[in-house]
Amino acid sequence: MKTRRLPQVVIIGRPNVGKSTLFNRLVGKRLALVDDQPGVTRDRRMGLAGLSGLEFEAVDTAGWEDEDDRSLPGRMLAQTQVSLKGADAALFVIDARAGLTPLDEEIGRWLRQQEVPVVLIANKSEGNAGESGILEAYSLGLGEPVPVSAEHGEGVADLYSALIPLIDEKADLMQLEADAEAAIAADKARAAAEAGEELEEIDPAAPLSLAIVGRPNAGKSTLVNRLLGEDRMLTGPEAGITRDSIAIDWEWTDPKSGETRIIKLIDTAGMRKRAKVVDKLERLSVQDGLRAVDYAEVVVLLLDATRGLEVQDLKIASQVIDEGRALMVAINKWDIAEDPSGLFNGIRGALEEGLSQLKGVPLFAVSAMTGKGLDTMLAAAFELREAWSRRVPTSALNRWFDDALGANPPPAPGGRRIKLRYITQVGTRPPRFVIFGSRLDDLPASYERYLLNDIRRKLGFGAVPVRLTLKSAKNPYDSNRGGGGKFSGGQGRD
Repeated sequence: MKTRRLPQVVIIGRPNVGKSTLFNRLVGKRLALVDDQPGVTRDRRMGLAGLSGLEFEAVDTAGWEDEDDRSLPGRMLAQTQVSLKGADAALFVIDARAGLTPLDEEIGRWLRQQEVPVVLIANKSEGNAGESGILEAYSLGLGEPVPVSAEHGEGVADLYSALIPLIDEKADLMQLEADAEAAIAADKARAAAEAGEELEEIDPAAPLSLAIVGRPNAGKSTLVNRLLGEDRMLTGPEAGITRDSIAIDWEWTDPKSGETRIIKLIDTAGMRKRAKVVDKLERLSVQDGLRAVDYAEVVVLLLDATRGLEVQDLKIASQVIDEGRALMVAINKWDIAEDPSGLFNGIRGALEEGLSQLKGVPLFAVSAMTGKGLDTMLAAAFELREAWSRRVPTSALNRWFDDALGANPPPAPGGRRIKLRYITQVGTRPPRFVIFGSRLDDLPASYERYLLNDIRRKLGFGAVPVRLTLKSAKNPYDSNRGGGGKFSGGQGRD
């Protein structure tokens, strides 16, 4: 299965000219972090962009700075230069109000030496303050500048006119492929309907959304680079290099089956203790990482083998479980771990004790430097998503329910029996069940835990969050017939 590649448009410019603001404008949402201070963006961020029906992949890049190659700004510049390889067009953004700077001229000279066509963008052109900067931009030798205001959305039509000749032909080919795929999918659905078959709710071949989370310097970006086989993410000894949550589509081939699967890898900023997060930008980065967890299917909590499991790791794990995501834990830097066996068993025991709401979370020993254990972890991630997406057939669910009540009947506090009448699955991702009955307010939490644990064990859900809601059946003699019954237990006790 191959991913369809849209035309790629890279946004380039010096720091604080509004590249991320333009990126957010093109993709129609605030994907990239934006702040007044320069250098907010460090890694390349990609997003599906559209201009009047013209679809392409926009790439936000770090600000171009003239620094030593070994410094953090120098490594950011290298990432920006690499981003132009394979691109179909570049948007070179300058600040019209600030006018042309020597760094703008340096970027312009470099772009003129590249084979990628360039559209010169004079940002912050609203009002009269940017007129002189627009005129100065002609001296860059990159054609007529397009005046825009990324913040206010002005000049978008002119940007469309300048960009469409460069990428329209490829965009048309992509649309033809999309139409063909849609037609094939419609034919399959029609054939299944005629045969009386039910289509699967979740396509097992669909891309796996896999987020990597953890404390700063656990090796998240190094791990992503190792999986991709390239220096895609900015890394280094400095803590907190990653700021944006970066999603990358990638094809992984299972070495055992030879099957190629698509994974959307999401690298996130390191999450420190809340009391230590005082910088506004770091707070935004952590919030961005938590949003990435919300949209992920499986989340890998990456630990540092040289530091073991800390309280902050357990807090991050609990947040993932509370959001209903499938969780797995990987111990990174295994190649330099001391007493590996003792470390692994100690972390396993601490997880069992610290995550009492979800037992048996998958634990792996990996090395982002050597690649150890990564294929095993990825194969397990697909299996975990399958369990997280599973819908139990009604007959199997009813059999389990009868067996569970027979093996351990509900208690009868005060001599009055609690009746659990029937169960139904109301959703997946995570699996959600509702049990209807009477006198549910008297049902002990321990019995709910028994039901949840038995569901996981007997119905094949394993270590994924399962939501169980208790709902009182409607009383036929109740004068208030319009109500749907009361809920007890809320989201259940995982």
